[in-house]
Amino acid sequence: MTVLSVRDLRVAIGENPIVRGLDFSVEREETLGIVGESGSGKSMTVLAATGLIDAPGRRVSGSSILRTSPDAAGVELVGATDRTLRSVHGDAVGFVFQDPSTSLNPFLTAGRQIAESLEANRIATMAFDPATCAAPLPRAFQWLDGSAYVNHVALVRKARGAEMPASFWTDPLMYQGISDVLSGPRDSIVLADEAWGIDLEAEVVVVLGDVPMGASREVAAKAIKLIMLVNDVSLRNLTGPELAKGFGFVQSKPSSAFTPVAATPDELGPAFDGAKVDLPLLSFVNGKPFGKPICGNDMTFDFPTLIAHAAKTRALSAGTILGAGTVSNRDADGGPGKPIEEGGLGYSCIAEQRTVETIRIGKPVTPFLKFGDHVRIEMRDAQGRTIFGAIDQDVVRYRHS
Repeated sequence: MTVLSVRDLRVAIGENPIVRGLDFSVEREETLGIVGESGSGKSMTVLAATGLIDAPGRRVSGSSILRTSPDAAGVELVGATDRTLRSVHGDAVGFVFQDPSTSLNPFLTAGRQIAESLEANRIATMAFDPATCAAPLPRAFQWLDGSAYVNHVALVRKARGAEMPASFWTDPLMYQGISDVLSGPRDSIVLADEAWGIDLEAEVVVVLGDVPMGASREVAAKAIKLIMLVNDVSLRNLTGPELAKGFGFVQSKPSSAFTPVAATPDELGPAFDGAKVDLPLLSFVNGKPFGKPICGNDMTFDFPTLIAHAAKTRALSAGTILGAGTVSNRDADGGPGKPIEEGGLGYSCIAEQRTVETIRIGKPVTPFLKFGDHVRIEMRDAQGRTIFGAIDQDVVRYRHS
């Protein structure tokens, strides 16, 4: 069986012909050697015949047909699409280059090559089951959470009767959360008392590379390596008394839960401009749509600003998780957002909805989460495909053993 049949192969770089009308074939289990002096076109012949030639001004013509089995249709490699070439390179066609500098491309990482092989179904795979996933980082060197959506901060503080300092609009608010145990996407929210005021908080977070102390916005932006979502669970009835002590969150912030997948920024395409994610963040409570605010809207502090703020007086270690806080949008008229059932974008936490209810009707009517309730958080791309997978959590009573 003829495995490779090359006919009238011609290669030119600009106006200079390199290979002129070459014919050859390779039979199954046959070895073919191409011999010639330096510069005679040996490498160009093989690269052109296998669809690998990538020189500026190149022109390749003729035919190079690959056949992998007697009953398989031949694949034309000359002029083939990238998709066709990916389906054969590394599988039916393998390479051992003579020049190590050609084999090791510093701009083509091992991760990118593995990803291409997976996407082309050239590596054995198994079904992805989010139910078996831990958080992408089950533990982290640190978990920092900011409040980039100052509209949310203003509303929640108003509900607590706390003043809103003017500096909150110019200097990001940020706290350091627990990072020794980060929950997976299907782990239950296990707590002892409903009276603590159990609330969801849907957020976008980034995972960082090393960030030097005093990093500029530009340096900070380059440190964003991965993006994912979090349910930053909060206990609202413990928050006020705890913060009144002036020393930050501990009891009011139990373990946060993360999506099963963390994606590299390029996977979001134009939806991520290096600073903000311009997609809706979807939240559901007991199967009912609760929020769909646009992450890029009303974001007072973008991710590079938050990162630079955190790194002002210290370096950040690779693996640091940094959140932008509960996503919150104003209504089209500039006032507080409206519930989805009233045509609004809804909310990413119950506390915000309760605050809006207090402003509108004088008292909150939406209860915090109860045991047996279910929370779902996810983000979908423009085609409706989930990007990170979903956080799906039940609220469960903690029982002492």
